[in-house]
Amino acid sequence: MTKQVCCIGELLIDMFSTDVDVSLKDAENFKRKAGGAPANVAAMVANLGGKASMIGKVGNDAFGKFLIETLKQYKVDTSMVKKDEKLPTTIAFVSRDADGERDFQFNRGADQNLEQQDLSLNKIWKSSIFHFGSATALLEGALQRTYLDLMQDAKTKNKFISFDPNYREDLWKENKQSFKKGSKEAISKADFVKVSVEELLIISEEEDLHKGIAKFHDLGAKMVVVTMGKAGSIVSDGQRKEVVPSKHIKAVDTTGAGDAFVGAALYQFSKKIDEGKDIMEEDFDYLREVIRFANGAGAAVCTKVGSLTALPSIEEI
Repeated sequence: MTKQVCCIGELLIDMFSTDVDVSLKDAENFKRKAGGAPANVAAMVANLGGKASMIGKVGNDAFGKFLIETLKQYKVDTSMVKKDEKLPTTIAFVSRDADGERDFQFNRGADQNLEQQDLSLNKIWKSSIFHFGSATALLEGALQRTYLDLMQDAKTKNKFISFDPNYREDLWKENKQSFKKGSKEAISKADFVKVSVEELLIISEEEDLHKGIAKFHDLGAKMVVVTMGKAGSIVSDGQRKEVVPSKHIKAVDTTGAGDAFVGAALYQFSKKIDEGKDIMEEDFDYLREVIRFANGAGAAVCTKVGSLTALPSIEEI
């Protein structure tokens, strides 16, 4: 049976504006969707036939119940998703321009209250791959410490660690240095790091992509992937670097594309681990094919509205 991928971070409600090509300020109509970067990754893994679990916190409210039920529909293990009695479920409001690019505003709630005492350690360590992907986890709050401590414990136990910072300008505009510091700490422990071009340049504090990638490897990252939308993805193992082309599509909504990319890659990695093989010992050709598959997953998501609701099957990829 395929090894389990455990995802930690926020599980939230995306309120999508159905008014096309307007800013949030001018948007009037919204539709509720299940979301949250690590939740999207978990759903993608399970949607492709893998095993995935989710660690996070929602409010003890209608939105929280909806999110748990939605993940269950994707066959994601939600036994480690806790309900908070103090704060409501986190909500993100999203609008899109004509090219599918997004404008975000977060109303943060229960996700920030995930504490060490909420973790079911006997369940957690049954997983082989841990994905730390969150727009909110590095913000101040209980989740930040829980998140980084769990990452250190996973590193100590030689688990395969994936990290995606999911930078959102609205969350970090007043404290970008904290984002850089937290991301560098996470990158130093990660086997697989996926970033956008913007994230790479912000975190590395370099103006050149290749220098930025080199800095990530210097921090400790084993594999680095920089997604560039329609231009494809740069993949590097520290010795070799290559651009893997993407599929040409008409983008409707880019929400969740990066998460689908990561989920597809981790699904492939979980199959390799299931075969008893060490991913880090695989050659560059294997890594290139994993990223090619992941590019296809990300492109497929962009052809539909939403994140969880837009996840593609293996056949679609």
